[in-house]
Amino acid sequence: MSQEFRYRVVDVFTEHVLEGNALAVFPDASAMDGETMQRVARELNLAETAFVLPSTRNDCAARVRIFTPTKEMLFAGHPTIGTSYVLRDEGIIPAGTLDFALEEQVGAVPVRVEPGERPTIWLRTPPITMGPVFDRALCANVLGLEVDDLLDMPPQLLNAGNPTIFIPVRTRDAVDRAWLDMAGARQLRGPDRELMCVFIFTPTSNGAYSRMFAPEYGIVEDPATGSSTGPLAAYMMRHGLAPDTPGTRWVSEQGTKMGRRSLLHVQLLAVNGELAIDIGGHVAPLARATLCLPM
Repeated sequence: MSQEFRYRVVDVFTEHVLEGNALAVFPDASAMDGETMQRVARELNLAETAFVLPSTRNDCAARVRIFTPTKEMLFAGHPTIGTSYVLRDEGIIPAGTLDFALEEQVGAVPVRVEPGERPTIWLRTPPITMGPVFDRALCANVLGLEVDDLLDMPPQLLNAGNPTIFIPVRTRDAVDRAWLDMAGARQLRGPDRELMCVFIFTPTSNGAYSRMFAPEYGIVEDPATGSSTGPLAAYMMRHGLAPDTPGTRWVSEQGTKMGRRSLLHVQLLAVNGELAIDIGGHVAPLARATLCLPM
């Protein structure tokens, strides 16, 4: 005997199918355990797969567990945006609902919808912690770049639920020339040897041009990394590379080099006297499918 699990595939941070970051969403995964979820994510082999469960919190519309092919994530951006789209599209969250929260391992993640012909879905970046800085020469070496390719500011680890080291470079060409293999990733682990994403970017007139590598997560290169874009904004503001005025909007373009152009929108908001960073984007539905698992 087998049990059928229905799932959707959507492309996130794009208005066009076959661009952006692909995501599989299982709208009802209540009959799956965590081990099975990890095996399914490995089988589908997308950057991430999201599994929807009943929430354990009164302030959240649903609980979402998120897996890369090799590990479960505390928080991830494109699964939050893509799952929100699917839940509204399927009526699990009423289509007219514009503000809600999803329960993830990091806690409640607020989501809001900006209405329109193609609605923009926004998530609120969880609290960001600043970690250690890294040697510029080491970072250049593991990325196959020269030290002069990097901007004269220290690469640094920031974390909003997904540890990421940010490495600023001078040009789009340097971003496109960069590459990171497994050996290089192991040289850039944090002080407690934690796994991390490696995010390389250059400032542009309308925001940033970016790439992200996470080979130890099973992701050679990620087309769009919403969980790292809030910390990217924090890093850029800290070093004077982006404005820090509430109401400011800009865009991080990611995934272009790998043929999956993604546009991650950043908006700064004043919330309870503090600066909040919202990350938003569009979603393009691609496929509906059924997975049959032996029982």
